[in-house]
Amino acid sequence: MGGKMVPFAGYEMPIQYAAVDPDEASSYIAKPANGIVAEHQACRNRAALFDVSHMGRLRFDGDDAAKFLDHVLTRRVADLPVGGVRYSMVCNAEGGVLDDVLVSHLETPSERRFHLLVVNASNRQKILKWIEPHLADFPSVTMSDRTELTAMIAVQGPMAIEITKKLFSFDPSRLKNYQARITDQFAKPVIVSRTGYTGEDGVELIVRAEEATRIWENILLAGREAGFTAAGLGARDTLRMEAGMPLYGHELDESVDPITAGLNFSVKLADRNFIGDEALREIKKTGPSRVRIGLFPEGKRPAREGCDVLDSNGTKIGVVTSGGPSPTLGVPIAMAYVDAAHAKDTEFQIDIRGRTTPAKPTKLPFYRRPAS
Repeated sequence: MGGKMVPFAGYEMPIQYAAVDPDEASSYIAKPANGIVAEHQACRNRAALFDVSHMGRLRFDGDDAAKFLDHVLTRRVADLPVGGVRYSMVCNAEGGVLDDVLVSHLETPSERRFHLLVVNASNRQKILKWIEPHLADFPSVTMSDRTELTAMIAVQGPMAIEITKKLFSFDPSRLKNYQARITDQFAKPVIVSRTGYTGEDGVELIVRAEEATRIWENILLAGREAGFTAAGLGARDTLRMEAGMPLYGHELDESVDPITAGLNFSVKLADRNFIGDEALREIKKTGPSRVRIGLFPEGKRPAREGCDVLDSNGTKIGVVTSGGPSPTLGVPIAMAYVDAAHAKDTEFQIDIRGRTTPAKPTKLPFYRRPAS
């Protein structure tokens, strides 16, 4: 489909798709949007498909799987019902984020239950190595890495559910946000979850690797008249920035804890013990030394990762973690960490390549999809 490929976390991934000559494309493939902005707008207004097969998929089986995951995740898993999905963190003993993850509790058609952990591609090997020694205390639990055996496709946008529901034996519109179900597509198993990383409604599909191309093509065919298109990493990044969603390696890493990141909902401390809980209790008690904020830089020059954030007197008080143009809002946006003492300041400045630019703070997210 004309994907412009770049190395990413050990894979070659499309940063964007180029327009394809209809005479050279298969008849069932919709013509891709031309460029990152067009792909971004297709997702906001219609729907876009993202190949996210690089994300790690780890399966946990055994009677104590929920108990084990409760030990290594910041969010409670023991009470996660079948079909439930939760956003959580894997933290080290100091409370630093090793990865942000999605954990699902699923049941096969034969009524076998298991848990699935979706991790960031760049952290997959790190999380595998982190988890393995902790499994020794839970001998009934087995972990299997399903990443290379499966593929993952995200279908995101206001038309995603309505168009794709006719492809599955189970209607995904019946799922609430952060729910999942195993269904099938032409008698082949598919895990459908109502989740995403764009700020839009939609589903994420986990399928057998050998079925991925067929299902991708079926979705594009179903959405052809509605204007569905493929979208790459570039649009995925601009969409998640507008939605105020953190990206590991930018807003999250081992030097940042979930409370500092403003992700308090991803940490449940009451009546629980898990790796990093003592450090997080202390941070919650004393308050974080930094906070994550949203900024609107003035003018048209975007502030990029690493730009210094200054107070109104020109003193450095923080750093930009993500920034760029917002295709939806038509202005530059940025996320940054600043000293907690300046969290409520109303005036900031950003050093953009040696030029000081005024910036206004704003609550996150920058964009919230219209109520349906």
